[in-house]
Amino acid sequence: MTDLSKYRNIGIFAHVDAGKTTTTERILKLTGQIHKTGEVHDGESTTDFMEQEAERGITIQSAAVSCFWKDHRFNVIDTPGHVDFTVEVYRSLKVLDGGIGVFCGSGGVEPQSETNWRYANESEVARIIFVNKLDRMGADFFNVVEQVKNVLGANPVVMTLPIGREDEFVGVVDILNRQAYVWDDTGLPENYEIKEVPEDMLEQMEEYREMMIETAVEQDDDLMMAYMDGEEPSIEDIKRCLRKGTRDCSFFPTFCGSAFKNKGMQLVLDAVVDYLPSPTEVDPQPLTDKETGEPTGEVATVSADEPLRALAFKIMDDRFGALTFIRIYSGVMKKGDTILNAATGKTERIGRMVEMQADERNELTSAQAGDIIAVVGMKNVQTGHTLCDVKHECTLEPMIFPVPVISIAVSPKDKGGSEKMGIAIGKMVAEDPSFQVETDEDSGETILKGMGELHLDIKVDILKRTYGVDLIVGQPQVAYRETITQPVEDSFTHKKQSGGSGQFGKIDYRIKPGEPNSGFTFTSTVVGGNVPKEFWPAIEKGFAGMMETGVLAGFPTLDVEVELFDGGFHAVDSSAIAFEIAAKGAFRQSMPKAGPQLLEPIMKVDVFTPEDHVGDVIGDLNRRRGMIKDQQAGATGVRIKGDVPLSEMFGYIGTLRTMTSGRGQFSMEFAHYAPCPANVAEKVIAEVKERNAKK
Repeated sequence: MTDLSKYRNIGIFAHVDAGKTTTTERILKLTGQIHKTGEVHDGESTTDFMEQEAERGITIQSAAVSCFWKDHRFNVIDTPGHVDFTVEVYRSLKVLDGGIGVFCGSGGVEPQSETNWRYANESEVARIIFVNKLDRMGADFFNVVEQVKNVLGANPVVMTLPIGREDEFVGVVDILNRQAYVWDDTGLPENYEIKEVPEDMLEQMEEYREMMIETAVEQDDDLMMAYMDGEEPSIEDIKRCLRKGTRDCSFFPTFCGSAFKNKGMQLVLDAVVDYLPSPTEVDPQPLTDKETGEPTGEVATVSADEPLRALAFKIMDDRFGALTFIRIYSGVMKKGDTILNAATGKTERIGRMVEMQADERNELTSAQAGDIIAVVGMKNVQTGHTLCDVKHECTLEPMIFPVPVISIAVSPKDKGGSEKMGIAIGKMVAEDPSFQVETDEDSGETILKGMGELHLDIKVDILKRTYGVDLIVGQPQVAYRETITQPVEDSFTHKKQSGGSGQFGKIDYRIKPGEPNSGFTFTSTVVGGNVPKEFWPAIEKGFAGMMETGVLAGFPTLDVEVELFDGGFHAVDSSAIAFEIAAKGAFRQSMPKAGPQLLEPIMKVDVFTPEDHVGDVIGDLNRRRGMIKDQQAGATGVRIKGDVPLSEMFGYIGTLRTMTSGRGQFSMEFAHYAPCPANVAEKVIAEVKERNAKK
């Protein structure tokens, strides 16, 4: 059994292009896992091993790697920065104990790093901050520290100071030990010297050191009293306090350097050992009730002596077969064991277990609480499923995934491709819960749904290259919804007599608009047995089934309340099916009278633009029917936040880049549904009718 206090499960997350993957590469190089460092811009990094990642220089799926530093074992997950793949960040945070937030020295706190930071706050993951790219033009460490305070509302504790700026950045000052680390020009991480702190930085160092100690001793009342009496705490005591505060997310130790130039990375690795929690120091995962999803009050204690409890957090298909990534929270998992999948109630046998080194793998015979491993060839396990001991069934808190907001219709170019496409898409849906697929019953088209244009673009690319399926891709479609605006009181009778027993069901009901985001609610206030109680579920089922296709253009209907207040039945002819048919007829009869209305998805948009182009960007968002909510001027440009309908955002990145000479960036996520203006609604309904006529 290994010592769990020597484990660190960490993730690296940040905005696109802040240098996460390069940072991961440097960690692997320093810990001796790889001998030649691959660069992202050459398409050769270790963790970006998909063809699409190498080409675009972005990370698409989180990759897990294990390595060792100062006899501590690190399980590192490199997550994507792009907003379309936030689901990867979200599910990685779920299984990590700590993280490194990487910020670009010149870009600072960018839109996507803010989203990821918010996710990490929700998951209560302890973090240290690494301000990267300090060798770049316009890099300013202190400016980024201010942004972390103002934009993220976080409390950074500066642990290292940069020596030199931009081209003259040569090393860092370790404030705690009052030492300077200076690298030479060879670009090799091991070529550094520990020197005296430069004279012109002594005053600044002491100032930041005092701030650090003041923040640290707040974690321990006795030390604080002694410090106020003029007694400086020992380095061990300071580290202990920093570790406690980091674990509680009270503050975030902040380091600086340049991953690409190999400067300052060792101190970051030391900080992971010193300040980030081991699996035993994190609050244990709560167990939930399988039916209701409510916490049961029990937790999965991190210990090898407990029954097995593990979470499958990612499924990946590669040349060796399906890999299921698993975080073990308690107990031990051995090769050959039979385990229970709590979500399906079925048992599975553990075949091959492997430890991942990016796309290399080492065979394992057993793994224990705290480990992140992959199992080859599990059949029925999906993302978010709990795996447990057959004798001790339990369910871990499940993962919640965002709803797809954009869809495209696809069809294979040749007839033989459709079966191949079906199998490939099945595998891809298992890998990515934010990617969904459905078949349009009328047209037989396959509809792919995802988080954004890039997301679907990559999926089509993977189908083509990895699975050899050529597709014809339709225009992106928006997931509209329908609702009603007026209450209606109505009655409907379904009767059918044709010799023998007939069908009869009469219902009197009120339909009215519900609260926003309430979905569909059904209540019954029938008294005196006019509609017997046993038929109420059938009536509810009839109405609920019709909610899937609205009366305006066939989109699903939201936020409707139906109240059954009276009706009639026949002792012989009434049946559940008769009342279900009555409810369906009632929906068709009454919904058109209730002022039906089309709803469109509104996106929360966060645009970053250089100052000279603010007017153009705002004007363009207004033309797209956007509502500007907020503007924040930063050091390098302006952040504009607003709500814009999704239908107006197609191809926006191209327009934004043209307007801002390639310097603008934006991220968007689903906010809510809102009523469509009449002219837009008419157009959408006309298009749907035209499409249906063609079929």
